[in-house]
Amino acid sequence: MAGTAAEETTGRRRRPVRLVLIGLTVLGVIAGAVVWFNRDTLIPPPEGCTVVTATGKGNLELAQAANAATITAVALSRGLPERAVTIALATAMQESKIHNLDGGDRDSVGLFQQRPSQGWGTVEQIKDPVYATNKFLDGLVKVPGYARLPLTDAAQEVQRSGFPQAYAKHETNATLLASALTGREPGALSCVVHDLAATTAAANEGGQQPGAADRARREFGKLVTTTSAPSAAKDTRPVLALTPQPGAAQRQTGWALAQWAVAQAGDLGIGQVAYDGKVWKVDKPADGWQSKGAEQAGAERVLVTMGTPKAG
Repeated sequence: MAGTAAEETTGRRRRPVRLVLIGLTVLGVIAGAVVWFNRDTLIPPPEGCTVVTATGKGNLELAQAANAATITAVALSRGLPERAVTIALATAMQESKIHNLDGGDRDSVGLFQQRPSQGWGTVEQIKDPVYATNKFLDGLVKVPGYARLPLTDAAQEVQRSGFPQAYAKHETNATLLASALTGREPGALSCVVHDLAATTAAANEGGQQPGAADRARREFGKLVTTTSAPSAAKDTRPVLALTPQPGAAQRQTGWALAQWAVAQAGDLGIGQVAYDGKVWKVDKPADGWQSKGAEQAGAERVLVTMGTPKAG
């Protein structure tokens, strides 16, 4: 039976409303998709670094990761085993939370809270993470059988802390971090750096800060050779090649270098690191280490691209 004139009028009024509602729903879906596909840009993950292995997961601030990578590099440059790295990292976790502190108990400073008055060096020397790490390791290697001792005993022999049992609680996290930064766990460490351009400009102001090549040579010593490398197609950013010392441990050393570069990205202005068929990109923080785009990245050298990619 045909509807009344009033019913037909009401139906005509409802149709535009339904169309508007459908249109708003479609726009909402599209907007949601745009946010999802551009989530790294619109809603970037918080700054920091993550270590993920088969045995666990840990998070660090950017400064903590950079300092931990330096500690590891110095230990590797001396040919020391992973256990030495674990002991050093656990000690720094307890003493400074892996921050290069300006002060502490009495005249203690730096990563290991070493005291100038106790013969560790000057304040300026101890505030240098490479110097401080070497001084700690100088003491550690003098401890007979340190690699077989309980971690807290080995650390205490060097530090002579008033709380000698405090180091033990950091052993699990230090072991996890050491497994990544020594390269034993490839691609285990990834970092999020929000404003690489500003960080790079600040680091290079006046040309006073050492570049990535200088830092790599100073921290890894003879384990690395640094050279420039050709830029990728349509990419004019400078590329640094870090070549690990040839030998049985070359691939592991390469991963130590690669993850060191990621950990130092904020300090040194590193935008991309490619190695062993994997690539990390500062503008793709949620991706971590990916295979796509790393087809030319072999295991003979780590390719470090400086700066952020150009838009478009």
